[in-house]
Amino acid sequence: MSRSPMVVRTVPALRRAVEALRARKAAVALVPTMGALHDGHVSLVRLARQRAQKVVVSIFVNPTQFAPSEDFGSYPRTWKADLAKLTAEKVDLIWNPDVKAMYPEGFATRIVPEGPATAGLEDRFRPHFFGGVATVVGKLFTQCRPDVAIFGEKDFQQLRVVTQMAVDLDLGVKVIGSRTVRERDGLAMSSRNVYLSAEERQTAPTLYRAMKESAKRLKAGEDFAAAMAAGRDLITAAGFALDYFEARHAATLAPIASVKEGPVRILVAAKLGTTRLIDNIGV
Repeated sequence: MSRSPMVVRTVPALRRAVEALRARKAAVALVPTMGALHDGHVSLVRLARQRAQKVVVSIFVNPTQFAPSEDFGSYPRTWKADLAKLTAEKVDLIWNPDVKAMYPEGFATRIVPEGPATAGLEDRFRPHFFGGVATVVGKLFTQCRPDVAIFGEKDFQQLRVVTQMAVDLDLGVKVIGSRTVRERDGLAMSSRNVYLSAEERQTAPTLYRAMKESAKRLKAGEDFAAAMAAGRDLITAAGFALDYFEARHAATLAPIASVKEGPVRILVAAKLGTTRLIDNIGV
């Protein structure tokens, strides 16, 4: 039976624990999460283990990245199951602060990212989001002081934002993206998938099929606008309320009008019932 990871909940305890992990100059990898762990998170932990001798996983549901109308209060919290998964993966340390530890009384500093954070994708519908993400990830990086940090590609704009932030602020952390883990029918694994009804769960993989259809048409040299319209039509016909379905430059997230303009990423966000799903693929 695997030994449970050390769990710390205050910054001083975290600092002592990380210092102990770094004995003999061991490299440390951080996997930031909000808990409700699934196989996608497990894949991040396994990649972290490949990149460093010691693995730290943070579990913190960050209130500053939720708008008042969003699901902070109802976001899944599954501590016992999360601990069991991380124990099985032989994680070394879990950083599990509460809101007061992360944002003590008088906290007054925020990171306001630009560049990929203002690409007109998630930021257009969730203008509060990337300021909250950048601030908490900046804190996680300075608290844990990892050599590498692992983020999933499913949240692709977020991956670009934190990568840029780590470089711009000289945080000394190498950000590594990990491939999206999917269910057998193509639906990207997400903690929010539990919100889907049985009928919605059958419909949800349409997002992936639509992206693949548009990508196939783009690679075949079809008209750019027509290829993207084909994917949008599949999504709306399935009953989604579409926020965006766009092809962007994979590095900068700038709008493009041709596959010749650089590496291409198709990104989508849409609501099915009350559940908002996001996904993306490379072309």
